[in-house]
Parts: sequence; C-alpha cells; structure tokens
Amino acid sequence: MNHAVRLTTPFHSHSTAGDVVDGVDLAGRRVIVTGGASGIGVETVRALATAGAEVTVATRNPAAADPLGRDLAAVPGAGAVRVAAVDLADLSSVAAFVRAWRGPLDVLVANAGVMAVPDRRVTAEGWEPHLATGHLGHFALVVGLYDHLRAVGAARVVVSSGAHRDAAFAFDDPHFVRRPYDRWAAYAQSKTADVLFAVGARRWAADGITANALNPNWISTDLQRHVDDATMRALGTMDDDGDIIEQPCYKTPAQGAATSVLPAASPLVDGVTGRYFEDNQEAPTVTGDEEPVGGVAAHAPDPRAADRLWEYATDALR
Repeated sequence: MNHAVRLTTPFHSHSTAGDVVDGVDLAGRRVIVTGGASGIGVETVRALATAGAEVTVATRNPAAADPLGRDLAAVPGAGAVRVAAVDLADLSSVAAFVRAWRGPLDVLVANAGVMAVPDRRVTAEGWEPHLATGHLGHFALVVGLYDHLRAVGAARVVVSSGAHRDAAFAFDDPHFVRRPYDRWAAYAQSKTADVLFAVGARRWAADGITANALNPNWISTDLQRHVDDATMRALGTMDDDGDIIEQPCYKTPAQGAATSVLPAASPLVDGVTGRYFEDNQEAPTVTGDEEPVGGVAAHAPDPRAADRLWEYATDALR
C-alpha cells in the first residue's frame, strides 16, 4: 500500500491473538465483533475480553455465543461479553442493531463473512450474498455507528480480507446480473471491497477513526460450510473418507485471529489507517505474479476505486 515505510511488529506468522494483547490493558474499551460466535471471531472476542474490553458479539445466532460468554465470565479481569442479534444481509436487522446501541464505541471488528455460496442468490435488497454480508452490511453498520465511533476520538475499524487478489471490484456488475455467476469471484470481490473500505475511510481520519484491513490466512472454520466435498478433495483438504486433512500452511483460529487483534487493539497501530496486514505485519503491494501468494494486490488499495466504492455503497443504502 504505497506507504514510504511499512509497519513492522515483533509478532510473527504463528503468534496468537493472546500474544498480541499480552500486557495490553483494554479496560474501559467497548468493542463489537461481528461473527464473533465462531471461527476466528471466537478467538478475537476471547483475546479482547481477556485484556479487559467489554465485547459485544454481533451474530445471526446469539445462542451460539453463550458458551464463549460463560467461559469468559470465569476469567479474572475479563471484560463483560454481551451478545446481540444482527443479520448483515438484512438492512432492517442492521438498522435495529444500530438503533439499540448506546454510548461510545472504541473498536468495530467486521469479522463476519460468507464464502463460496454455490449458486447465485440475492437478498431482499437485490444484493449478491458475499457482497451483502462481507461489505455492504458492514458498511451500513459502520456508517450507522459513525457518531458512536467519533465520540471516542481514537476509534478503530477492522475489516477482514484475504482472497481479494483473485478479483477487482466489478463496478459495472457487482451482483452478477449480467456476467456468469462464479462463487469464488463473488467471494474475492467482497474481500477487495473490504480493502477499498479501509482506504476510503481516510475521510474519517480527522475524526480520530482509523480503518485497516487484514488477511487472517488459511484456517479451517465454519466459513468453508458451502464448499462441497468434491472441491475440498480437489484442493487436497479432504481425504476419500471425508476427513479433513490438516495442511501445514493452515493456522489455528487463535493464530488467525492474531492479525485481527493487532489492528484492533495493539498500541503499535495507534493512528495507523488504510493499511493491509497479514502474518502480523503490514503487507507489501504485489502485482500477482509473486510467489508465495502473499501481499495486497494493486487493485485493492487504489484510492480512486476506494472513493468510487464508497459512493456506490452510500447510494446502495438509500
């Protein structure tokens, strides 16, 4: 991302979320983690609450967060864990969540997402589900909570990216109305939108609101629920008996959550905005030909595309 000096940290690719917040005091901070009842969301909530933050788990299935809440209630010094229902693919649900929120908001971790929906579907607003859940719903949530973020004076927004390198944002047909639907392109486009959001949020820097994107890397979670067994076998992640084959490149959820927790809570990222992190470091911009396949693709942090997407998302919410 075209910064003169890339930000580096003492953490590495397999540091855990707990490592990142070790020694960090988040008492008094108020945090929302979407999708915080499963996968890396659970470990993100666990690390932030253990460091003292009051964390609201925003999820479609509030009951799924109950075990996590009970676990953290027994941790000395942990912040309160609250649970609230929200369906990011339903604007009325997002609006209800926003109306119910009271007081300042220090951190919003936009963790929820959906991957590889097998066929083209649309939400009530006519939005393709990956884009609806991964970006437009989060955009509505963040914009709706803007005043609460601004009230803090040093709030942070964190968006989760990863597969963005496989597709730029298709402004002429983002919901696959005219072009053939491709589940992987749809997922990749939603991730590109996340990076573009982090860049577009520079307009809020004067209000003390920063936004950064991250790649948690490969983790086996419920995010893969739409991926059929044949595809899993083709990817080498499932054997003929249907058992998951652990990959050496995969991280644990706690390791994947580390790069979410870094921009959400680390003092090393104070005042930093519009950047893209992976393996707990700011990632370089790449053309797509490099090996290994890390870094942020040049189409994602483009400020002109970011501003265009911000206008598109704003219009979509009207």
